Amino acid sequence: MTAAEQQEINRRRDRLLASIALSTGLGLIVALPFALRAGAEFFLPLTAALVIAIALVPLLEWMERRGLPSGLAALLAVIGFLLVANTALVLIVVPATDWFSALPQRLPQIQANLAPVIDLYSNLQRFVDETVQMLATGPVAAAQTAVVDAPRSLLQFAATSAPAAIIQMVFALLIIYFFLAGWTRLRRRTINSRGSFDGALAVARVIQNVVDATSAYVITIATINLCLGLAVAVALWLIGMPSPLMWGGIVALLNFVPYFGPMLAAALLALGGLMVFDDVWFALLPAALQIAFHLVEANVVTPMLLGRRLTMNPLLILVSLTFWGWVWGTPGALLGVPLLIILQTVVAAAGTPDIAGFLFEQGTLTVPRVKENADKDETDGADG
Repeated sequence: MTAAEQQEINRRRDRLLASIALSTGLGLIVALPFALRAGAEFFLPLTAALVIAIALVPLLEWMERRGLPSGLAALLAVIGFLLVANTALVLIVVPATDWFSALPQRLPQIQANLAPVIDLYSNLQRFVDETVQMLATGPVAAAQTAVVDAPRSLLQFAATSAPAAIIQMVFALLIIYFFLAGWTRLRRRTINSRGSFDGALAVARVIQNVVDATSAYVITIATINLCLGLAVAVALWLIGMPSPLMWGGIVALLNFVPYFGPMLAAALLALGGLMVFDDVWFALLPAALQIAFHLVEANVVTPMLLGRRLTMNPLLILVSLTFWGWVWGTPGALLGVPLLIILQTVVAAAGTPDIAGFLFEQGTLTVPRVKENADKDETDGADG
């Protein structure tokens, strides 16, 4: 067998293996969303715990550098996270329950506040009447009935789902703790398991980049959103809006979801203002204040603090939000951007497959870096 024949056999073998890998990868990509959605009770707390744990790694390393054992540092990090999360939930959930309970009694006031706005469009009165009639007799009427009965069904739902929710929460906390407690050993073993120095260096770079990018984004955005929520709370307190800390917490929480979160926060504030104030224009002031603060935050504060290193394509953000929102609902939307950052960081460090070259018979799905470096050295030598 000649060398040319052996080279051709090797090329065909490589292309066969590459095609199998490509087919398997495409099958996994297609099946993965449905598997994640079907197994949300397991994958959602696991993913959320890993993202939170990665964001807490800098705090863990800071405590370890000051002589604390890994187990104790991980425990303190988990306790700190629980304190922050519990404070946020108390500030938001307890007052929000009272607002939700008062909503049915405040509906006449909301309608009275909106009456002047409807009068401005009197030429559309017939259309409004037809729409109201349709809502009163159509499918929305059944939805309204369901909303009235919601507290009863929510209590029943909470009674049946509380054990599962508690199990998921404990599972997530254990994942966070054991991940942090074993982080230093896990990183050392992962790096030492590589067969070459270049491979170990590449793995260390990927791990460090993922931790730095994820923690920087989560901590920076959390700080920005906290300041935004406090600013909105102070402004609402000044105009006499009840429960300003609750509204500030809602604004801060929803601001973790780009684009859609601020719009939902403005809509909720508009509804809350209509429930409290008698004048329709003053009732819309809380929403106007939130929009003004958000515009300053989104166009000045966030770009200045995050910089270009964590700037992402808006299209990718929308795709990520839509995908994870479809898979896991609101928690998935909250995790969409951190997961996108992790994926982008890994792809940027590990490189992308040469799929185009494979499809056009120019490669085998990968571009050997050794060959690229050799070609570069030859080019540099020729230039010299």
